[in-house]
Amino acid sequence: MTHEPQQFASDNYAGICPEAWAAMEVSNVGHAPAYGEDEWTQRAADAFRTLFESECEVFFAFNGTAANSLALAALGQSYHSVICSSSAHVETDECGAPEFFSNGSKLLVASSADGKLTPQAIRALATSRSDIHFPKPRAVTITQPTETGQVYSIEEIQAISATCRALGLKLHMDGARFAQACAHLGCGPADITWRAGVDVLCFGGTKNGMAVGEAILFFDPKLAEDFDYRCKQAGQLASKMRFLAAPWVGMLESGAWLRNAEHANGCAARLAAAIADVPQVAPMFPVEANAVFLSAPAPLLDDLRARGWRFYTFIGGGARFMFAWDADPARVDALAADIRAAAQATQMSEAA
Repeated sequence: MTHEPQQFASDNYAGICPEAWAAMEVSNVGHAPAYGEDEWTQRAADAFRTLFESECEVFFAFNGTAANSLALAALGQSYHSVICSSSAHVETDECGAPEFFSNGSKLLVASSADGKLTPQAIRALATSRSDIHFPKPRAVTITQPTETGQVYSIEEIQAISATCRALGLKLHMDGARFAQACAHLGCGPADITWRAGVDVLCFGGTKNGMAVGEAILFFDPKLAEDFDYRCKQAGQLASKMRFLAAPWVGMLESGAWLRNAEHANGCAARLAAAIADVPQVAPMFPVEANAVFLSAPAPLLDDLRARGWRFYTFIGGGARFMFAWDADPARVDALAADIRAAAQATQMSEAA
């Protein structure tokens, strides 16, 4: 079977990193108890507790949509609401799953040019109405990094959590690319989660080198009450749970979770630097994690596609390039060269 050249349309295109693959292979020897009663699941949960310096409650789900939706559902009732950014994944890309799994909780959307929520936006939505005819605000969810590839600083998260506490709201973090945020900030995972006031985190593994699997960490054990039943009801309790848990052991105990993120971030920075002087091409957002968003004329983007490159334009109309744990720097350089060549060809065409 032939393999096509590496693409940067999505970090979901990448395969499984060696550390996750090796751990799954080792876990495949012999029999083990089912439904999470195995040593691998316990070892993975303990690895999270060590990494986060917290006696958090840890659960495993197959994908990010389920992790986010079930976590948010656990924070409130059907008559509650959840405040999020207008570009948040839970709002734009989860097919109504947060509302479905909560039996009707409403997402209250705050307009945001850069994908970030602010304390002011949260307060405005949370206090806009207090009558019984409107779903009562119960939680806030922030995406770290955002859908636009930007990272909330420790101070920004602290300010949001302080607002949440003042308003009686719980704080959820969608961390589909949480490792990339840690790599960018150079801080420990605890510093941008429970120490900063986050109540529950969904830590993404799929976009950081695993085949499948996300972890849900409750830093307040009271919020995790009966969450195992919620997972079972939603079809998220793996019968062979060791195969969801073992890759996390490989990722966390080896440090690959952070190395992978650092490499992905570095490749995004490499592309941004290589095309910084290309005319007609400009970054749409600061490059802080593993994403590069570029605004460019439609003919230039068409030229790039004709050269064989795949990318999405669903956020702001510009081209999004995502870099995974296995991004090849030589391939990144080839993309930069083609962007430069496409820009030159577009300029010549316009001048003719």
